[in-house]
Amino acid sequence: MQGRRDDKADVLQGTLILLVLRTLEALGPLHGYGVARRIEQISKDVLQLNQGTLYPALLRMEQEGWIASKWGSSEKNRKARFYSITSAGRRRLVKETEDWKRMSSTIERFLGFDPKSLAKELG
Repeated sequence: MQGRRDDKADVLQGTLILLVLRTLEALGPLHGYGVARRIEQISKDVLQLNQGTLYPALLRMEQEGWIASKWGSSEKNRKARFYSITSAGRRRLVKETEDWKRMSSTIERFLGFDPKSLAKELG
């Protein structure tokens, strides 16, 4: 049943930086809640982000210089910190994207190989 918590996946370790940087690159400055909601929307609610995961990652990314933040007003006129990608963040996004593509193609090979043909090659 769609929409149940069981159907949502936590973001894989190591992919949060890629998802946040890509979201900010594509959509421009967003507050933390907006980043989380956009990632969930883009994933069609498959990925689940919680504040305990997102905000420490945003802080670390800001300390690394990949994102910058400034205070502003949210849609509901509440004070919120808006994050935007920096030029260093764009360079990091290229690296993260390349790393992800390499890793996902490697995993794809593991899922797609025929164990019998591998046994013949090794035997």
